[in-house]
Amino acid sequence: MHFQLSTSAWFLLLLGEATGLRSLQHVGKRDPVWLQPASLQKYEVPIDSTKDVNITTRETHAVVRRAQPLFLTDKTRQFAVDGNGIPEVKFDVGESYAGQLPISNNATDENKMFFWFFPSQNPLAKKEIMIWLNGGVLQIFRSCFLFPGCSSLAGLLQENGPFMWQAGTFRPVKNPYSWTELTNIVWIEQPIGTGFSTGKPTATNEEDVARQFLGFWRNFVDTFAVQGYKVYIAGESYAGAYCPYIADAMIKANDTQYFNVTGMLIYDPVIGEDSIQEEVPVMGLVNAWPGLFPFNDTFRTDLQARDAKCGLTEYMTKGLSYPPKGQLPSGSPVEKDEACAKIFDDVYRATFAINPCFNIYEITQSCPLLWDVLGYVPEGASIYFNRSDVKRAIHAPENTNWEVCKDGIFRNGTDRSPPSSRAALPNVIDHTQNVIVGHGSLDMVLIANGTLLSIQNMTWGGKLGFQSRPSSPFFVPRHREDFRSKQGLATLAGSGVMGFTHTERGLTYVGVEMSGHMVPQYQPAAAFRHVEVLLGRVANLSSTQPFTTQMNFTQPKPSELGGPPATANSPVGGASGSGRGSPKSESPRLSSPSTIFPFSILITLGFALVS
Repeated sequence: MHFQLSTSAWFLLLLGEATGLRSLQHVGKRDPVWLQPASLQKYEVPIDSTKDVNITTRETHAVVRRAQPLFLTDKTRQFAVDGNGIPEVKFDVGESYAGQLPISNNATDENKMFFWFFPSQNPLAKKEIMIWLNGGVLQIFRSCFLFPGCSSLAGLLQENGPFMWQAGTFRPVKNPYSWTELTNIVWIEQPIGTGFSTGKPTATNEEDVARQFLGFWRNFVDTFAVQGYKVYIAGESYAGAYCPYIADAMIKANDTQYFNVTGMLIYDPVIGEDSIQEEVPVMGLVNAWPGLFPFNDTFRTDLQARDAKCGLTEYMTKGLSYPPKGQLPSGSPVEKDEACAKIFDDVYRATFAINPCFNIYEITQSCPLLWDVLGYVPEGASIYFNRSDVKRAIHAPENTNWEVCKDGIFRNGTDRSPPSSRAALPNVIDHTQNVIVGHGSLDMVLIANGTLLSIQNMTWGGKLGFQSRPSSPFFVPRHREDFRSKQGLATLAGSGVMGFTHTERGLTYVGVEMSGHMVPQYQPAAAFRHVEVLLGRVANLSSTQPFTTQMNFTQPKPSELGGPPATANSPVGGASGSGRGSPKSESPRLSSPSTIFPFSILITLGFALVS
């Protein structure tokens, strides 16, 4: 797969992400040496996480009766993880299994993938399992090529696992929106060479990646006796490339004992040409969020003039027609004229000058920078998964230097596989009739309207693109929040109408407001709802049914929802995302149930009491 940007564009993207904490390699862009942690000492904070700090908190050392293990057998015992013995985690995470399995039927094969499997106690999770895969890495030669290389343990620790350790926080906390509350889930590091997955990288394209993954998966199925289970595949970013390829390979294997693919969920995914998902829609993003891109009039006028000359907005307007007017011609304006690609470069350069802590993953972020156990650690602290005690706890190879992202995953250094929207993704949609593509409105790494543009240029179910404009409200159920404990305050999540959604011919698109690139991290309750729909527990993303884990919680009536918010990346606002839509699309305020105490009022009362 070939994604190309100008050298200066990548330079700026890398620079900004280094100040945004999460490595660009998570999405498929490599941090240069001068932006790695050793070169960022001037930003370090004087915290030594190896020493205890006297803080007032409610520790969860209480003895909890654990359910009988679901997957413990003589064959799986070697992988069993002590739920009370995970370093820094002050509570029992429950039953789990971790370790390596080979990618072939040869038990001595040196090529092994690392996994961490968490069974679910949800009674509806029987005979189903979900795979989670994280993103990729960039290799820079004369051009820029994206391919896999980032650890799925990053997703486990900071997105959808049973415990979370977010940037800037003291220690891990329980995750009330863990996907293990809904189903069995396994986080897998792949391809070979990623994280704790060891061996010699030999893959040259996505077909090779899928072939190796299927070999591993056969061994996993046999080890944990999950033959015939429904298989759901989920991931983000570069997962838009390899999740569809892996699912497509499973479908073509025609063996439901091992590869019973039933659905797929991909967030902010690489599914089309790089220029379509980044450079072409960038001015729509800038125009939609003037407060986050506060350029002076002269520079803004210059950008708009160049955008018009390059025909980027015109290209977006044509591409985001419902139904599509036809297949877009190959080669976007950006690919034909390097000067047009510089618009993205200039936007990023100017934004970074104004906000040196600008985060391309979540464009509302500002200073200060927060420490992160996945890679940006202060003096005296360690990268969590590179600690010897952590490696021992999860049966990871102790002589492997764990990094959140690694390059050199492909034998020839590049992946020139066609975008998944060409064939693999449509085949998965047609086969399962159950694919969800989600996208955060605050992501600049891959811009939401660029993903919609790729969808409108994709054929599935015998037709090109969506025939109707996405316009239904995406509703996240009201849920109980605990404002009285530090644990509760650490896991707050939004609810109500939080975007827009649309489904046709087995494909659902959902735009998620107030979310950056990693939707399960920025809007965990929204992602929890997506999984409920994927698993068939809830009919659709506009449903006002409560969370299936909180069925007794009062919700608004469907008639009270109104339309979706008309914001930056809502197609209601026009092809470029610069409009705000019609008044009818504004969502009415919904009164919160009496059991919820609004956080803003809580803070106001707190100030009143001490003043």
